[in-house]
Amino acid sequence: MPTRRLLTAALIACPALLTARAQSAQSRPTPAQTEGPFYPVAFPADADNDLLRNGARRYARGQPAWLDGTLRDLEGRPVRGAQVEIWQCDEAGHYDHPGDGSRQDPAFQGFGRTTVDAEGRWRFRTIRPVPYSGRTPHIHVKVRLGQRELLTTQLYVEGDPGNARDFLWRRLDAADRAAVTLPYQAGSDGLQARAALVLAL
Repeated sequence: MPTRRLLTAALIACPALLTARAQSAQSRPTPAQTEGPFYPVAFPADADNDLLRNGARRYARGQPAWLDGTLRDLEGRPVRGAQVEIWQCDEAGHYDHPGDGSRQDPAFQGFGRTTVDAEGRWRFRTIRPVPYSGRTPHIHVKVRLGQRELLTTQLYVEGDPGNARDFLWRRLDAADRAAVTLPYQAGSDGLQARAALVLAL
């Protein structure tokens, strides 16, 4: 009788396990987008995951935000050990790049990188992105694994009126827009946004 009960329990549990596995898998990869003209030509000496501190300087402008995320493959497995890079303009809309006159506030790090942990998680401290000439607010993202560049994309702000006028955001279909357009919600330590990056490896 105990054996029969165990078998029955296993049969009942099996569909649930299969459903959980199916839900953890992702149906489509995060859409790739252009790197843009302002990827750093020289990385800052301080290139960690806190863009609000550049060496000894602290950046006090803009709306502080945590950008959290996960990095997984199409089967839902974490891509541990990969590096996630982000870069963006400061609150005044300037990049630390000669193509933009290198006018970025020196207190704003502007570029950061972090390593994905064993659970596929990554995190940055930055500001809610702001618009600059011709573009809606966004944060650039690049993913590398060793020497391989796996993904370059951009993350947008949900509900921003500039999205509908942005030529790159408009090129995305509805599902791809949803994948890279994030709500920024109030948290105990500033705004918080979360992105689930999915790679077709």
